[in-house]
Amino acid sequence: MITTPASTASTLFQEPSDTPTNTQSLPLVSIVTPAYNEEKHLAQCIESVLRQTYSNWDYTIVNNCSRDGTLAIALKYAGENPRIRVISNDRLVPATANFNIALRQISPASKYTKMVLADDELFPECLERMVAVMEKYSSVGIVGAYGLGDPDVLWTGLPYPSYLISGRDICRRRLLGGPYVFGSQTSVLYRSGLVRRHDPFYNESSTECDSEACFELLKGCDFGFVHQVLTISRERGGSLLAASRELNTSALGMLRELILFGPYYLTPKEYEDTLELTVSKYYDFLAASFLRRRDGKFWDYHKGRLKQEGMPFSRIRLARALGEHVAKGFLKRLRISRNDRTWGL
Repeated sequence: MITTPASTASTLFQEPSDTPTNTQSLPLVSIVTPAYNEEKHLAQCIESVLRQTYSNWDYTIVNNCSRDGTLAIALKYAGENPRIRVISNDRLVPATANFNIALRQISPASKYTKMVLADDELFPECLERMVAVMEKYSSVGIVGAYGLGDPDVLWTGLPYPSYLISGRDICRRRLLGGPYVFGSQTSVLYRSGLVRRHDPFYNESSTECDSEACFELLKGCDFGFVHQVLTISRERGGSLLAASRELNTSALGMLRELILFGPYYLTPKEYEDTLELTVSKYYDFLAASFLRRRDGKFWDYHKGRLKQEGMPFSRIRLARALGEHVAKGFLKRLRISRNDRTWGL
């Protein structure tokens, strides 16, 4: 946990001042990029780091036994800039395990840590704006910001301005159905002390490792936010995000977050009511998936994950949800039919 006590205020409405321009007075930011077969976008990723208006940083790229030109690209930039170094794993590891390997490379002198996924980019003011929030509010352990997807602006929902939100408040809002503003690995800045004290930092068995890390860290610190688009996130085939969308892991991820963190952040009554509502929505999603004839891989995943969470798959709840879907569809068709009957009135 962060050593500074978390703020008791829900939101403070004061814009952080700009960080100093003298490099020697700037705190060090360690940037890490885990990479596997990323030759298509890695150069753009690295160039976005080099374009930062914030100047005091070091950068480590961790090559995960790539079979394309990833290593050559990384070594080229490392040879041109002494602040960039490249580490290669001696064996291929899962993506989240490589995230953790990358985070173990941060400098002992760094005050802040920034991960940039190899197919993502930072806008030039990203580090400067995020560090400004960290420096102004000592209770903040994580800073987020808007991100640019394809083509949407992501992670919206907080009122403007709100640069500081208590960790407890932002987690309660999310668990009770509020906006998701924790973003992705690329979209947040961490206080390095938190990274060092949590090893492994990401849960390697979870597809929601980034949000789980935020919920866990925010038990002891506050959340900062920059109301500006500071990152670009890409989705590519074979990535964790693409696989997550294919199976819609976020549907079960929301249930998992509630089970893991609801008892800590919510009252017993809030937790009970929200859990029942979330399970109901989840089975409604499964019923819709059944009607769309999702394949065995989909059902194996969701049944397996439910079992892991201590909530075995219920055929009764699925049948009930299917019945409600069919009834809603019938009533909808009936209303359309009646509206079309212009004769015989």
